[in-house]
Amino acid sequence: MDGFALTGIFLFVLFLLLGSGVWVALALLGVGLVGMELFTSRPAGDAMITTIWRSSSSWTLTALPLFIWMGEILFRTRLSEDMFKGLAPWMVNWPGRLLHTNVVGCTVFAAVSGSSAATMTTVGKMSIPELRRRGYPESMIIGTLAGAGTLGLMIPPSLILIVYGVTINESISKLFIAGVIPGLTVAALFMGYVALWSVWHKDQIPAADEDRLPFREKVRRSGGLLPILGLIMAVLGAIYAGLATATEAASFGVVGALLLALLQGSLTWESFTASLMGAVRTSCMIAFILMGAAFLSLSMGFTGLPRALAEWIAYLELSPLMLIAALTVFYVIVGCFLDGISAVVLTMAVVEPMVRVAGIDMIWFGIFVVVVVEMAQITPPVGFNLFVMQGITGHDILYVAKTALPFFFLLVLMVALLVAFPGLATWLPEQMAQTPRV
Repeated sequence: MDGFALTGIFLFVLFLLLGSGVWVALALLGVGLVGMELFTSRPAGDAMITTIWRSSSSWTLTALPLFIWMGEILFRTRLSEDMFKGLAPWMVNWPGRLLHTNVVGCTVFAAVSGSSAATMTTVGKMSIPELRRRGYPESMIIGTLAGAGTLGLMIPPSLILIVYGVTINESISKLFIAGVIPGLTVAALFMGYVALWSVWHKDQIPAADEDRLPFREKVRRSGGLLPILGLIMAVLGAIYAGLATATEAASFGVVGALLLALLQGSLTWESFTASLMGAVRTSCMIAFILMGAAFLSLSMGFTGLPRALAEWIAYLELSPLMLIAALTVFYVIVGCFLDGISAVVLTMAVVEPMVRVAGIDMIWFGIFVVVVVEMAQITPPVGFNLFVMQGITGHDILYVAKTALPFFFLLVLMVALLVAFPGLATWLPEQMAQTPRV
């Protein structure tokens, strides 16, 4: 059976299960089960057990629940409120005001976690209640968070860049360096959109609580922000200095958040247990979805669907520019059904030779892959960020997808910028390579 027929069958089964109200994770498992039973000779039960165990016991995911718990602690104590009090004097006069805290917060946490889900969940637990209380529009609260959460895939340390580097035997340190400028560029695009949207919808942005303040007064009022920034910088510095792994740094973050809450006087037994149980619920939700996605990825790998679609693109013999355009569409479609890491692993064996023959720089292409995978994170039906946001906010998945749509187009713009200005991804690694080492 050809790739298009297989794609149609997978889509039909997935929409049927989701439309009937089945949990997302069970729907993913169901689609994978149908694919394994109908189109492969591999025993589905044995494959499911093995895959679920491997995905749930992965060491690379151990930092996720810790970062989520860190966010829960900040959310259930006065620390999150202090963070917004500290940011408000600096952003209160920007177009869009405190909506920028979602983008700024995700940018900072992305440099700590390397995970889109952990970034979005941690920042969301702090920002959503505060922005709602201040009267900001719900669609922009959710949209900015879903879009900015994708920065966890780009800004180092990025799990997808590690997988990509290992797959094509490329320097991971160069890939990390290459991701810095594009990651900040994406954040700037998001903030620019928020500013423009607020100019066009002034009536939906709450009025400033205070007039423009002098610089010294802003610094004074930001005192409550300093402990949180110190905690984030300590976690970030431990990773970049090589003093701790992401998991160890996440553990330090949890302990640091608990100590800050204790010194602040807002840590009680009730807030402690509530934060712990909240982290357990969110982590279980994400882990269950990851299990379903892992089995679906395995099923599609056995059917050969990703490889078949990639080979079809290879037969078209496109120019480099047309090849990038085709691969953009291809990875967005593949990302509708697979998580980012699986999409890279299952397709790179076929895509890499095509890209090298076309003369495309592999460092640049790695950043391109991350951007298109970010697009897939907020694309239904299986955009992972959409499901995480649904679990956090309780909104319908279509509503979440609608709020994230403008940020999808901003990521399309980022692809265009990478094509027009490839130095965004290649200049910094080249400069670092030319710098003499002591």
